Amino acid sequence: MAEKKNIALKVDDVSIKFNLSQEKLDSLKEFVFKFVQGKVKYDEFWALKNISFELEKGDRLGILGLNGAGKSTILKVIAGVYRPTEGKVTKKGVIAPLLELGAGFDMQYTARENIYLYGAVLGYKKEFIDEKFDEIIDFAELRKFVDVPLKNYSSGMKSRLGFAICTAVNPDILILDEVLSVGDAKFRKKSEKKVTDMFANNTTVLFVSHSLEQVQRICNKAMILDHGELVAFGDIDSVSKQYQKMIN
Repeated sequence: MAEKKNIALKVDDVSIKFNLSQEKLDSLKEFVFKFVQGKVKYDEFWALKNISFELEKGDRLGILGLNGAGKSTILKVIAGVYRPTEGKVTKKGVIAPLLELGAGFDMQYTARENIYLYGAVLGYKKEFIDEKFDEIIDFAELRKFVDVPLKNYSSGMKSRLGFAICTAVNPDILILDEVLSVGDAKFRKKSEKKVTDMFANNTTVLFVSHSLEQVQRICNKAMILDHGELVAFGDIDSVSKQYQKMIN
């Protein structure tokens, strides 16, 4: 009898469709008028088509593809930002999605206030944030700016803060979309080490990066998306070779 796999994530025949309106309508009244006349046209765009794969606990999947391939879209479907038009996503445990770092920040609030606000959005309890507060601030290298409103922060400072908050927890599934490219070279090295340290806890990782070298360094599996379709899925070495041929 085959050994039962410890599945952390299963994506089953997932497709997602967007409607791109062909014309801009300035008011509800105009929309209703043109809709009744049959003049409102939609352009259907399938961002993902019949995507299926599964990951075992501790797998680290690199998602490769050119611009417009659907890489960020599949991460947003898995994170629950988008609901699939067809198909199903089954996931186990706590998910930490690092999609758009700092997207939940309030620019009028200080870093101190935003740590508690953003932490609450991610489901962290106040006691947990109290315990991790110094670690977050020191990792983000923002000790001198902790009581400064975020509207005065650079984009790099906001990204560092977002990364530090999201990685303060030990999630079962970690979703990374180009976030290891934020900050200077020193911070990028530090953030990559923080992610690799999480592997010791058997965290399952989904990782999008434009750097094939970085994907090869971090991941044990890879997949290639092309115009919303899954064209390859497997071990990192064989899929990397296939991708190398695509981009050369």
